[in-house]
Amino acid sequence: MDAVFRALADASRRELLDRLRAENGQTLSELCARLAKSGPSMTRQAVSKHLAILEEANLVATVKRGREKLHYLNPVPIHDIGERWIAKFERSRLQALSDLKKSLEAGEQR
Repeated sequence: MDAVFRALADASRRELLDRLRAENGQTLSELCARLAKSGPSMTRQAVSKHLAILEEANLVATVKRGREKLHYLNPVPIHDIGERWIAKFERSRLQALSDLKKSLEAGEQR
């Protein structure tokens, strides 16, 4: 579980996970291209290193298809964290606090 927390600690890796959640089964080239469109781009080498860390943490699974390597989000480790750390708290209380926060923030924006 430590590897999962370390992997999730980096904003670039969370962005890669978001990209895979939006469209699973992407190649390294596809991920790089989509990241370049959405904001500050990372080098191909940086993306590759981040993906290796995510694979090591079991957050990304890969499948070879010919010469391509497809990357897929594995949500199980994140679910396990939720079950171990978040489920201990009462979800209804957390939801009430979240709703209150959203309501207060919406009032400030008006």
